[in-house]
Amino acid sequence: MTQGAGQEPVVRTATLRDFRVPPYAQTPVPPQAQGVPPSSVPPHTTDPHPPAPGAPVPPTAASAPPHTAAPPRPPHPGNAVVGDEQPEGYTPTERDLPVIRRGDTVQVQTVAEPRSDEGRGPLFVVGDVHGYLDELLAALGEQGLIDAEGNWAAGNARLWFLGDFTDRGPDGIGVIDLVMRLSAEAAAAGGYCKALMGNHELLLIGAKRFADTPVNSGAGTATFQAAWLLNGGQKADMDRLQDVHLQWMSRLDAVVEEDGHLLMHSDTTAYLDYGSSIEDVNDTITAILTRNDADECWDLFRKLTKRFAFRDEGGSQAVRELLATYGGQRVVHGHSPIPYLLGEVGTEEGDDSSGPVVNGPHVYADGLAIAMDGGVTMAGKLLVVQLPLHD
Repeated sequence: MTQGAGQEPVVRTATLRDFRVPPYAQTPVPPQAQGVPPSSVPPHTTDPHPPAPGAPVPPTAASAPPHTAAPPRPPHPGNAVVGDEQPEGYTPTERDLPVIRRGDTVQVQTVAEPRSDEGRGPLFVVGDVHGYLDELLAALGEQGLIDAEGNWAAGNARLWFLGDFTDRGPDGIGVIDLVMRLSAEAAAAGGYCKALMGNHELLLIGAKRFADTPVNSGAGTATFQAAWLLNGGQKADMDRLQDVHLQWMSRLDAVVEEDGHLLMHSDTTAYLDYGSSIEDVNDTITAILTRNDADECWDLFRKLTKRFAFRDEGGSQAVRELLATYGGQRVVHGHSPIPYLLGEVGTEEGDDSSGPVVNGPHVYADGLAIAMDGGVTMAGKLLVVQLPLHD
């Protein structure tokens, strides 16, 4: 970020995360696509001033000591699951979240957002998609983020997906492919399209890696395969799942702060179990997935499936605890459908006339939390919203 006059530059020690390049972003972007005149590009990348013989070599990020995960914390009183009959670690089943019929994709004429004064474009967030590719294309088009052919059309805009790309809906792999492609197109245009880790990404990774391997569960023995099927896993997604999808999902961050908004998938304080900073949380979760231990991955999935920490009495205090630890002025999350936060449900037939009405995000917890899951799987709405929200 450009420093203002009189401000000291911010120095941060690089970590291994800074040098990871996802597979879809490894193709170099030509200088013309970056807005750099060809004449300004150096002919090579060799250091013109190499260190003198015998001079000490600066330490690298790889030499930094390994991160130690934070000790387990007791469960926060605000965390809960839907209904007393639901076993811990499971999201609502298909009968709780009926799937609506897919409509025709709406083609929308779009206009790219203008560049902001600071050189950064507007910030958008996307709630849970759950395989509804047509609805996602329509919602992105309505905001001018893509054109009628589904290509990035928003210049330097910034777009964050809050997780849960698959399960319950018809084309979860198609959603992941779209997000991966838009990430490359947005970067070439001067903006970016990024994504966070949702509990359904953990579930799909676990079902693929561990299948029917028994894991230790608070409700007894469980398996990722059974949990994935219970939570709307689609055979078509598993059949089309490739290594590139698994690698992409495994490297997603869990928490990020943008313009004073603390973005995360789940409305839970369980993130506090994994570190006292955003970087710690993301590094710890990536390390867990890298170790590939079924019980450890199940515990992570179970904790990030908790919900409703910000809804009831003490909810605003739970949000403040997260903000005090990780920064930001508001938490923005997906995971819990707004109709569930409001105590409403849809119909199995997906009848819009009698189902929940969701017109936009739900602001609650004394205005400190913004819920973004419009409940597309239960006759609700797939939300794509520009931040900050204007009252």
